Amino acid sequence: MLRPVLVVLLASFLPIYALYAPIDNASPQIVPQVPKPTKIHSSDSTPRPLVIWHGLGDSYNAPGMLQFIEMVKEAIPGIFVHSVYLDEDQDKDRQAGFYGNVNDQVKLVSEQLTAIPELQIEGGFDAMGFSQGGQFLRAYVERYNSPPVHNLLTFGSQHMGISDIPPCRPYDLLCQVARRATRAGVYGSWAQENLVQAQYYRDPNNLATYLTANHFLADINNELIPLSSGGNETYAKNLASLNKLILILFTEDKTVVPKESSWFGSEAAEGDELAPSYGRRPGFNEGYKGSQEQIQLVPPQARSEPVFQLSKQIIPMHSQPLYIEDWIGLRTLDERGDVELQTCKGEHMQLDGCWEDLVAKWVGK
Repeated sequence: MLRPVLVVLLASFLPIYALYAPIDNASPQIVPQVPKPTKIHSSDSTPRPLVIWHGLGDSYNAPGMLQFIEMVKEAIPGIFVHSVYLDEDQDKDRQAGFYGNVNDQVKLVSEQLTAIPELQIEGGFDAMGFSQGGQFLRAYVERYNSPPVHNLLTFGSQHMGISDIPPCRPYDLLCQVARRATRAGVYGSWAQENLVQAQYYRDPNNLATYLTANHFLADINNELIPLSSGGNETYAKNLASLNKLILILFTEDKTVVPKESSWFGSEAAEGDELAPSYGRRPGFNEGYKGSQEQIQLVPPQARSEPVFQLSKQIIPMHSQPLYIEDWIGLRTLDERGDVELQTCKGEHMQLDGCWEDLVAKWVGK
């Protein structure tokens, strides 16, 4: 009886510990770091409104978020910006990033956005998700999308989940024990209903359990019942309705494991053999071949997309089954030319020198 209780307690403890524990080259709190903006839009017409969903450890009205919103408003005069909240109390909103049922949270946000008059415009609003807020906004698009999203920008988001937990400091035995316990108990029913990060934990060496236990990430990725087998067509239709999907990866990201999840990449299972060719699947836009196509793994030395000191084999977006068989409309978007793979140099959520060009190109127009 003692071991299950210990696992639950340690699993509850680790997300908070991971946030505050000093980790080499990692920021203790995920907040935007931004430079002073320059005006990038004229005020001749009303800009398209913007919705922002903050990341883990942040809150909708934290100083860093408010600073970023003000800089966006300076750069785009007249823009309406809404910062998504799960609770109007700042501390409770921050806590909801760790604890809660993500499906319920996305539903709550859909009701919140429906009630905002400024968002009820023809053509919809632009949306920006920081870290886990990115896949939560994608879930909103796939499941609700009323009012609709025009351009969706996700910064360092975990679209294919995380396959590991951020590392502990050397010789920190308590963190290491908690880390192992969390990995052991992550697919338990309590964790899957109450720990936010557990609801997008995708272990490549334990996919069968993931598909049985997970009811958020596996669902929005149409992995439970693939579209080719009668899965949720609304998800694919809604995601493909986006004008643009902009996926931003942080080149030195050590918080998101693997960081390629920001580009719909995932870690390969241990023991998988490499396919004969790597990187972007050859002829991916030359005709739909469905499940006959071979998943390709990317070793560090054989990538056609940018290499960022990988130590694990990665299945890139174009070799994912959900892309090949178009389970969520991602391939439709990409072949239309409307998926943008972008990078920000630096650690997770370090936006300085990066955000302004992205906002100028895809926000408010």
